[in-house]
Amino acid sequence: MLRACAMDLGGSWDKHLPLVEFSYNNSYHTSIGVAPFEALYGRKCRSPLCWADAGDRQLAGPEIVQETTDKIA
Repeated sequence: MLRACAMDLGGSWDKHLPLVEFSYNNSYHTSIGVAPFEALYGRKCRSPLCWADAGDRQLAGPEIVQETTDKIA
């Protein structure tokens, strides 16, 4: 994952490293059957950008981008 981000972002990968780490820690891992965050803390991570529970609705399209931007502002 870090390699893909480094190639995609060119020389500025170090600025995006916290986002890559967050993404990795919240991605499903088949070896442990859950995301590392969930394995460590016993619950799913709820970032301040999206407080929706899994299954509430499908998060896709420009609506979620606008909603997240509004919440940040």
